[in-house]
Amino acid sequence: MNSTHRLDTLTPTDAAIGWKKGVRVLGVAESFKKSDSRSIVAGVVMRGDLRIDGFGVCTPIIGGCNSTEELVSMFNRLNRKDIRAWMLGGSVISWFNIVDISALHEYTDTPVICVSYHPSEGIEKYLKEYFPDDWKTRLDILERTGDRKIIALKTGHSLHLSVAGVGISRAKNLLDKMTIDGRVPEPVRVARTVAAGLHRDFIESAKVDETPNFE
Repeated sequence: MNSTHRLDTLTPTDAAIGWKKGVRVLGVAESFKKSDSRSIVAGVVMRGDLRIDGFGVCTPIIGGCNSTEELVSMFNRLNRKDIRAWMLGGSVISWFNIVDISALHEYTDTPVICVSYHPSEGIEKYLKEYFPDDWKTRLDILERTGDRKIIALKTGHSLHLSVAGVGISRAKNLLDKMTIDGRVPEPVRVARTVAAGLHRDFIESAKVDETPNFE
């Protein structure tokens, strides 16, 4: 999926609509192992000046179908009226627990920008193999997202972009604003770091007894 997105893409005025300096973005990324029962998904609220302004966490079921609901619940717990956009580090998370970005936009009344970094030949064959009972439901969610569009950031790097509730051009403006170098936006990079730390200290450490003996 790498053709032009079918949702709300370019309009004549889209590129001209800017983002305020203090715009708040909710960056989302996860950490998990397939052997886990739940994934650790971190949400980091970051301002346009790249200062962290909040934090949340949710735990979708590995291989489940509740990622959208978990993200909406995290958003509601944050109780923030100033978040202007979601910034997701991918919509196929927690081992094919697929985020419905259109529903996420609808339920939270907040635009969704979803980034990924690699081309894909499609996941239908994997859904059929691993989820024979509900593969079509999962595929339908993914297809509602529409085709990804390849964009070039001001850093010179490219990524794949899907959106809901915002145009491609305006989404790119926000990504340029919040990407220092490379192709990973800071809200997603920090959320990824936080999720990895939480997984290490609260999931991995629980599997082994690492209590130090100071005697």
